[in-house]
Amino acid sequence: MSYVDGYVLPVPKANVAAYRKLARKAGKIWMEHGALQYVETIADDVKPGKSTSFPQSVKLKPDETVAFSWIVFKSRKHRDKVNALVMKDPRLDGMGPQAMPFDMKRMIFGGFKPIVQF
Repeated sequence: MSYVDGYVLPVPKANVAAYRKLARKAGKIWMEHGALQYVETIADDVKPGKSTSFPQSVKLKPDETVAFSWIVFKSRKHRDKVNALVMKDPRLDGMGPQAMPFDMKRMIFGGFKPIVQF
């Protein structure tokens, strides 16, 4: 089975184009270093829930939308190797928290081990 890094984050609607540009650049870098798949999505049918929801998870503001993204790897070991290479890639220089077109403090992320996969 593979291994997946997943992300949920708020993106100001005015910054969606900048986020897409950043995601394209980042995706190319992850893929060049060995990721199997890199996917970035923007909310299309995501409503606030009564108890939990994507909007609530990132404390979504009225002028924001939710991004849901994932990167697929062969295994956790492969993920760790690829991510180490990505973090050393000079093309990511200057892409710290201040340069992001979203609030990194409200980003949710983690690694996931699939339990069912087709």
